[in-house]
Amino acid sequence: MIGRDQKGVVARVSTYLASCNINIEDIEQRVMEGLFIMTMLVDVSEATATLDELVLGLRKIGDEIGMETTLRLAGAPAARKRVAVLVTREPHCLAQLAHDREQGLLRGDLVTVLSNHPDLEPLAREHGIPFAWASSKDKAAHEDFLLARLAEVKPDLVVLARYMQILTPRLIDRYPFRIINIHPSLLPYHPGSNAYKQAWEEGVRVSGCTAHFVTEQLDAGPVILQDVFHIRVGEDTLDEVKERGRELEARVLSQAVQLCLNDQLVVKDKKVIFRPGRFPGTAGGGG
Repeated sequence: MIGRDQKGVVARVSTYLASCNINIEDIEQRVMEGLFIMTMLVDVSEATATLDELVLGLRKIGDEIGMETTLRLAGAPAARKRVAVLVTREPHCLAQLAHDREQGLLRGDLVTVLSNHPDLEPLAREHGIPFAWASSKDKAAHEDFLLARLAEVKPDLVVLARYMQILTPRLIDRYPFRIINIHPSLLPYHPGSNAYKQAWEEGVRVSGCTAHFVTEQLDAGPVILQDVFHIRVGEDTLDEVKERGRELEARVLSQAVQLCLNDQLVVKDKKVIFRPGRFPGTAGGGG
């Protein structure tokens, strides 16, 4: 259950579960900046309600107190989510995603790669991922192409793997908080293009990258993950800084995608909050 913190939530849910002869085996709850997040592990083997009735009952409680409720069978394999990847010419992020999928790290399917250039078609084909492209010289036509192809594959998540185009509200609103971008700086510092060049020219000693959700405000969506690398001022060339940054971008973007596919986060009040998830078979696994 996720929602604004208030009194009596645990008691309300516990009372309802007890009325259905359901035993609570474990519970984890957290309040972060007024947001209440609770995960329960319950035994339904002797329940007097069906699973459908249980879902409806919990949803009714959630509606009454303004909270989101989700019920999942522990240990049951979750449906694999569908991921669409948007790219331009740089291969490092797409290559990392494909590698991690093949290593079993991505609990989702890369269903398409869409681009505004043909350059990465061989990489996508090498990994068995359908590829299509359309020039972005005509911005409206390119966006029509993206919307049509995305509608065909019905992605749960859209990943901008160094897709060097700005999305319009028409596309962003179609997939709210379901589009992830990787930006080559520690946002909010150095937004926009040429971020590594800005950091190198300014003599910054620590730079990094940011995986974030895409919103209408450029490079200002809720931050999922950030990581850093060091710059040896006066020693490193700009190309060396870019290469170090690209390696980090690929890892951070893949990690952010994994978090989304594993349902380990939620966006509330324009911030990313990580869900409790220490129970086997629930979000976050059994860690």
